[in-house]
Amino acid sequence: MRHIIAILIENEAGALSRVAGLFSARGYNIESLTVAPTEDSSLSRMTLVTRGSEDVIEQITKQLNKLIDIVKLIDLQETVHIERELMLVKIKTTDKMRDELRSVVDIFRGKIIDVTPTSYVIEMTGTSDKLDAFIATVDKGSIIEVVRSGATGISRGEKGLHL
Repeated sequence: MRHIIAILIENEAGALSRVAGLFSARGYNIESLTVAPTEDSSLSRMTLVTRGSEDVIEQITKQLNKLIDIVKLIDLQETVHIERELMLVKIKTTDKMRDELRSVVDIFRGKIIDVTPTSYVIEMTGTSDKLDAFIATVDKGSIIEVVRSGATGISRGEKGLHL
C-alpha cells in the first residue's frame, strides 16, 4: 500500500542524507521525496512517498522517529488529507493539433505556460492518478519531456503537522 509520510525535520546539513540512508540500509524504496523550509527557519517539512505493508510502514515510522533530526512525523494515509503533485510536460505541436491539445488541457484544468512554434509546455497539478490520466490521453510520440514533483500532502481540518 502507498503511504505519504509528512515529516518535520531539523534544517541542518546531513538530515536528508540520514533519512535516505535509513531507507537504503533497510532495502526500502522512496518513490518520491520533497523537502522545503517551513515558516520556522530551523525546520523543514519533508514529504516522503513509499510503499509497503502495514508492518513495513510501522517499522519505517519507528525507525524514522529514532533519528535525532526528526522532530515529528505523521502518516497521512491514517488521516483525511489533500494530496497534490505538480507536473510540467513539454509536447510537440503542429498547427492542426494545437486546438485539440488546448481542449484536453482545459478538461484537465491545466495551463499552457510556454508556447513556441513547435511546442507547448503545460503545467498541471492534481493527484498522481489525474496526472497519469493526462499523460495517457496525450499521444506518446508527441511528448518531449515530463517533469513531476512527486506527491505532497496536508491533513484536512484542524489537525496538522506542527510543534
